[in-house]
Amino acid sequence: MPLEQYFPIWDKLTPAQQQRLQDAATLRQVAKGTVLHNGSADCVGLLVVQSGRLRAFMRSEEGKEVTLYRLFEGDICLFSASCMMASLQFDVVIEAETDAALWVIPAGLYQEIMQQSAAAANYTNELMATRLSEIMWRMDQILFKRFDSRLADFLLEESQVEQSDTLAITHEKIAAHMGSAREVVTRMLKYFQSEGLVRLSRGTVQLLDRKRLRTLAQ
Repeated sequence: MPLEQYFPIWDKLTPAQQQRLQDAATLRQVAKGTVLHNGSADCVGLLVVQSGRLRAFMRSEEGKEVTLYRLFEGDICLFSASCMMASLQFDVVIEAETDAALWVIPAGLYQEIMQQSAAAANYTNELMATRLSEIMWRMDQILFKRFDSRLADFLLEESQVEQSDTLAITHEKIAAHMGSAREVVTRMLKYFQSEGLVRLSRGTVQLLDRKRLRTLAQ
C-alpha cells in the first residue's frame, strides 16, 4: 500500500507536506532479527510497518529483556525517532520479529511537519499516549500480576498472533518477552504441563486447554 494509506491525517496535510513525506520516505526490507533502533542515542526516523512484525523491548545492563509492545502492519513507531522529543528518555530497542517491510521517514522532516501542522502534532501526541499506556500496562502486569497468570496470558496472546495452538518458541525467548529468567519460565511451563494445560517438546509449546488458560490469565 502507498504511504498515505497509513496516515489517518493525510488529507489534513497540505499538498506540499504530502509531497515532502512521499519524497523523503524510503521503503526498506529487513530480515528477522534485524535491530532497527538501539536506544535513545539512535534516531533512525519514523518507522511505518508495511508488512511483518516488529518488537519493542528494553534491555537491562545484565542483558535481561522485557517486551513492551509489538508493531503490526499499519502501525507507526515513534520511539525510533525519539530525538524529536527531547524529554523522552526511554532506551527502547526496536527489532524485526519477522521478515518485514517498512517505510522510514526522516525524523527531522517529520518534526518540521509537526511544527507546521496541528493535525500532525495532535496525531503524534495521541500515538505517543497510546504507546505509553501500553508500556504502563505492561509494567503493571510485571509488578502486580502473579507469574502463572502472566504466562497464561502470554501464551494465549502468542497463540493469537501466530494463529496457532502450537507455538514455535523457546523458554529463553518467552523469558525475554516477559522480563523473567529462563529457569522460572521452564519451571512454570512444566507445572502447566503437569496440569494438562500445555504439552512441551523441544522448541515448541502446544496449548491444550485454552479455557483453563484463559481463566488463569484473568
